[in-house]
Amino acid sequence: MAKRDAVLREIAAMPWAELEDRWAKLTGRPVPRLSTGMLRLALGYEMQAKAHGGLSRSTRQVLDRPGTGRSRAMPLTPGMRLVREWHGTVHVVTIDENGTVLWNGRSWKSLSEIARAITGTRWSGPAFFGLKQRRAAA
Repeated sequence: MAKRDAVLREIAAMPWAELEDRWAKLTGRPVPRLSTGMLRLALGYEMQAKAHGGLSRSTRQVLDRPGTGRSRAMPLTPGMRLVREWHGTVHVVTIDENGTVLWNGRSWKSLSEIARAITGTRWSGPAFFGLKQRRAAA
């Protein structure tokens, strides 16, 4: 552990040219276009991954899947009522039996349209109304 810490401290003090050289020798890949600080972090990670075996195959597969870690909105279901307070005003959106989104006595194409009408700025409607949930990493 003391040796690893010493090597990481050494990386923290290296000038760019030495970082590039160490990266090329360690990975055999071209130096990524990163800031000096990020290259130091990447180099430290690569050194530790080489020493400890890196990520498991299943973890790499999960990370390589599109959409991993992104949020997912709950589906709108008939009869649902969404309530959001914005600058002291309570806004209630309902979903009728046909799946139509209703607010202020009229139907809307999407929750995002309603969120934009309420705030005056572009919002994700599901995020504005609290319907987005973080997906857990598998």
